[in-house]
Amino acid sequence: MTRMDSLWLTNPTRAYRDWQAREAAGADRRPFSARSIVQHQAMFEHFRRHLLARGASIASFGAADIEAFWQTADAKHYSQATRMRYVKLLDRLCRHLVFAGVRRDNPAAALLGAERWPDADPALQYLDAAEDARLQAYLQSPAEDLASLRSRAIVATFLATGVTAAEARSARLVDLSTDAIPPYLFVLAHGPRDARTVHLADFAVPLLCACRARRETLPIEGELLFSLTPDGRSITDMSFGRIVAAALEAIGFAGAEPSPRTLRNTFCRRQLLAGRSRDEVSRILGLTSHRTCDRIAATIQAD
Repeated sequence: MTRMDSLWLTNPTRAYRDWQAREAAGADRRPFSARSIVQHQAMFEHFRRHLLARGASIASFGAADIEAFWQTADAKHYSQATRMRYVKLLDRLCRHLVFAGVRRDNPAAALLGAERWPDADPALQYLDAAEDARLQAYLQSPAEDLASLRSRAIVATFLATGVTAAEARSARLVDLSTDAIPPYLFVLAHGPRDARTVHLADFAVPLLCACRARRETLPIEGELLFSLTPDGRSITDMSFGRIVAAALEAIGFAGAEPSPRTLRNTFCRRQLLAGRSRDEVSRILGLTSHRTCDRIAATIQAD
């Protein structure tokens, strides 16, 4: 075992980061994108902390530890696709560790046959009108500390604008205009989506103003609107997921996917219920087709 390989035993977080940067690649042997690497690191850390709590390690965990992971508070709500991503990550990791002499077996290998990518669209998750109103009211209750204020501002952003997690992650302080009439969030162009301006729902404005004011008084570097660290690093999808899940749990939401996507769907449904056309709502959401709006409109017709 080389010095680099022994790092898996002494500092697995650093070892995983180094491995990702130097060697890790997908099934087509192409290096992962920067965004995928960040997400993989967050997933690895989540699993590593689970192992730590169980007294296991990267070198010793087995199938029982993976099964216990699926039963944790966060993982219980994972979609089929997210579970598959975890299985593929653990299989890729274990194959590398076996090759490096850190492990003797790959307990994730057997799971590859049991897990499948979803072959149909998952059921749409959204808050109905009563749940939407309940969440909006919950967000207005006094925040106990800065972390609570920031979490509520993040949830309010998803619920009030319908932006994706990636769009919220890259939002900058200068993109938020609360003094405009009406207030808005400027969303940067990315992928097939053009830059766009999304007007803020009234309930979100005081929260975002308060959060930004506190953010500007802290020694946080960078220009991001939301950051959990002093060095200004962007928030991971996993952190966003935990923040949204906690807020939805607080109002008693029992849906299968307490995530930013559920709030995006809720925003879309609210716009359609208000009488906006599918063309207009698709544009607000930055969508290049009407498929999402049509699927959500069908839930209104079913009611």
